[in-house]
Amino acid sequence: MIHPVAWWAWGVGLATAAAHTTNPLLLVLVVLVAGWAVLERREVGALDAFRPFLFIGLAAVALRVTMAVILGNGVGGSVVIVDLPRLPLPSWLAGLRVGGPVTLESVLAAAVDGMRLAATLACIGAANALASPKRLLRYAPATLYDIGTAIVVALTFAPQLVELAGRVRVARRLRGHTGRGPRELARLVVPVLAGTLERSLELAASMESRGYGRLPVRTGRARWLGSILALVGTAGTCAGLYGLLSPSVGGWLGLPTLVAGVALAAASLVLGARREVRTAYRRDPWRAPEWALALAGAAAAGVFVVGDGSGWAGMALQSTPLAWPELPLLAAAALAVCLSVIALTPVPPRLAAARARTASAA
Repeated sequence: MIHPVAWWAWGVGLATAAAHTTNPLLLVLVVLVAGWAVLERREVGALDAFRPFLFIGLAAVALRVTMAVILGNGVGGSVVIVDLPRLPLPSWLAGLRVGGPVTLESVLAAAVDGMRLAATLACIGAANALASPKRLLRYAPATLYDIGTAIVVALTFAPQLVELAGRVRVARRLRGHTGRGPRELARLVVPVLAGTLERSLELAASMESRGYGRLPVRTGRARWLGSILALVGTAGTCAGLYGLLSPSVGGWLGLPTLVAGVALAAASLVLGARREVRTAYRRDPWRAPEWALALAGAAAAGVFVVGDGSGWAGMALQSTPLAWPELPLLAAAALAVCLSVIALTPVPPRLAAARARTASAA
């Protein structure tokens, strides 16, 4: 099995790349790379977290386009699709509009913004499907274990809710209820909410029985020192990032502040981990495939961040005037590397057995 941190490093790298481009060709390539990885390396029988995130992304695209049509997004254009009746607004809502002309340029800009969010969600969903967040929780620092548990519950909520809705729908079909539409959807709400509440109570009881939320025994001096290190480290990290990103502050001031802030935050984690010891059973090894995945994700993120900051041709969609997007070769090569490293990872045992059975049956 591949180390879960490697899959998440690969997925976060792809998500970072998707967040730094508005080229629809690159965004589609990012989703295809994530989907191909899920198709080739997801364990049979594991929770399918990719499709729910993909559906949420598609809903975000539709919502973004709808809001741009109704309220506008500040993007002008010369190609008017439809001229909606405009609702007069009071003077204190200057800058907002409801209705009015809808241009092709504004719709495309809204769709591309939604596609960027959808591609980012698809990458997170791919990482969630390839490496369970529960496995990743084993490698979280002891100080962040409670926060990591909350994040794991949040990441697995949407896929589990979709799976529960599917089971309820199958049960209704077995009882002869084959209706569709809003009425059938309304009839699914009560059993889904009941099942979600029951699962939440079981999860709460399970977490309580395992000591979730317990407070480690610490002296007053250790608590104060850990809190001061965490606050100063967080402030230093934020100030360092602002110094690096803001042109008004020299990078010579931002980089040392960022390094010092990260070091102080890491010191607070180490200090807290000494007082709260947790063990892990059979830690996964970190070998060449893990290094390949992590480096490929970092390379893709680095290429897209540099390309976006440097203004490479093809990294952003030109909406005014409309022009067919170019395909940056270096960015496409980075995505090809992310796709090629999947071949270096082993096929999960259940997936390999299922493929062998299919091949023997054929």
